[in-house]
Amino acid sequence: MTSVNAPKKTIAFAAPLLGEEEYAAADAVLRSGWIASGPNVLALEAELSTYFGGRPTRVLTSETAALEVALQVLGIGAGDEVLIGAQTFFSSGNMVEKVGAKSVFVDVDLKSRNIDLADAERRVTPRTKAIIPTHYAGLACDMDALYAFSKKHNLRVIEDAALAVGSRWKGVPIGAFGDIALFSFHPNKNITTIEGGALVCNDVADAKRVEVLRFHGISRLPDQTRDVDFPGGKFNMSDVSAAIGRAQLKKLDAFCSHRRALAGHYLAHLATFLPAELLPHAGHVGHETGHSWNLFAIRLPLTRLKYARPQIMDAMKARGVATSVSYESPHLTSLFRKQGWKAGDLPNTELIADTTLTLPLHAGLTTEDVNFVCDSLAAVLRDAQ
Repeated sequence: MTSVNAPKKTIAFAAPLLGEEEYAAADAVLRSGWIASGPNVLALEAELSTYFGGRPTRVLTSETAALEVALQVLGIGAGDEVLIGAQTFFSSGNMVEKVGAKSVFVDVDLKSRNIDLADAERRVTPRTKAIIPTHYAGLACDMDALYAFSKKHNLRVIEDAALAVGSRWKGVPIGAFGDIALFSFHPNKNITTIEGGALVCNDVADAKRVEVLRFHGISRLPDQTRDVDFPGGKFNMSDVSAAIGRAQLKKLDAFCSHRRALAGHYLAHLATFLPAELLPHAGHVGHETGHSWNLFAIRLPLTRLKYARPQIMDAMKARGVATSVSYESPHLTSLFRKQGWKAGDLPNTELIADTTLTLPLHAGLTTEDVNFVCDSLAAVLRDAQ
């Protein structure tokens, strides 16, 4: 491997873009003396609800917490099965297992990395109660096909939209229609509340139940005492986080527009030295502006390289470019191997997991940064020939 001197610049894999609005909002809350859940949480929920077409929205400490609560709201537990698109973060399978249900992973389309409904059809049983599709990288699943499938099999849909805040389907924001949608506001997402997430419901009764389950399962009785009917967790968001989120939400559409421009630049530059089948899906025909591009993940042509992926990642780091893997195969983790999952069960998911390389993409990048990343990758791949 060719040695590289200390990098002239460093490109972070992901980074929040915070400004004076966020600093001032957090400072105001800290000075107010009310820093736990309070008026800013209520305001953020109202503003998110407006963004999602008026649907009831509740914020929590993470998208993972939102998923656990969503499963509890739907009453999913022992004896139930949940279909999960397998190109997803570990939290999906973890939370299904945590509530006592069975995770049934479903293979994905090789290009979009979204759930393969034909494979899902083969995995439906009388015990299947819900489906968790992931809008991979911010690219919306085929929502028409997804909801036709769920209606056919009488399944609740919990959309894993952790990567898709700001994404649209046929011009309508993901989360503004359908069943339950979950969003992440982690610092590597399109907007941030530091840590945090949101659960968008399709009726007020579910939203009221979320309020109980996110705070110890406590409900207030008419005599002002409290009761618990379910062992809930503690997932309430702080007002400091909510205030930052309110400032970020105002910038969401601009952030997504910038990400789309950067992704277009990536696609054009990478196409000069990588085949099209290794590049990410650019968006549904006629709906290109709907992709919010939270991630930019290519596949590496490892079969014709002398370097393995870790060496390529190290070489990129030496050139000042941070990379990641999005994602590993969840069914091949120790947790699910114990349940009988094995290599070969989900061939597309496994091929993606073995060859994927996620490149930097965030609102703080410039087109010059993208050029630097692409030129660095081209040099590393030339060395690897």
